[in-house]
Amino acid sequence: AGTPQTGWGSAPDLGAPATLVLLRHGETALTPEKRFSGSGGTDPELSAVGRGQAERAAEHFAALGTVQEIASSPLRRCRETAAAVAARLGLDVRIDEGLRETDFGAWEGLTFGEVRERYGDDLTAWLASPDTAPTGGGESFAEVAERVAAARDRLVARYAGRTVLLVTHVTPIKTLVRLALGAPPEALFRMELSAASVSTVAYYGDGNASVRLLNDTSHLR
Repeated sequence: AGTPQTGWGSAPDLGAPATLVLLRHGETALTPEKRFSGSGGTDPELSAVGRGQAERAAEHFAALGTVQEIASSPLRRCRETAAAVAARLGLDVRIDEGLRETDFGAWEGLTFGEVRERYGDDLTAWLASPDTAPTGGGESFAEVAERVAAARDRLVARYAGRTVLLVTHVTPIKTLVRLALGAPPEALFRMELSAASVSTVAYYGDGNASVRLLNDTSHLR
């Protein structure tokens, strides 16, 4: 018998992957207004809509029965979303600083239009380069990617063979998906990520990643 074929349908058995289920937090008052809301702002709580989304996510994961661990960004909107799921699943929540949102500096709380009006040149530079930080000492997407990749490596090592729910934000989730795909930084601007949406990436022992789900909101309907 020849060597077994590996290809699209028959990857070598690398053991069970570490599966990161990426839940974006539920809505806050800033979410529907599409305001920059990072880790440098007011740390808003979930709105009534957001609390309802968190409960529906909790029901969804309880019905699935696959989540074995929960980790959350330290920001309040994520901790509240994670708490709703944890209560339903009977799990503890581990806080991971690496999962916090980008610090948007002087843009926190502003809409895209307001930023364009007040800081037009800075916004143009930021959109053109992942190495450019928002006005006033925020974080560049390159800095966020470094932080998120370090968190990913820690989590994948800790949860090898397990399924862990990460309750986090738009930029960390998009960054994990982008890195898994080997896509360029501008891919961040080409993904839709709704409040309380679910995305999933599996990480195998050989270092390869597989994006399994992106922006699923079926549990909210």
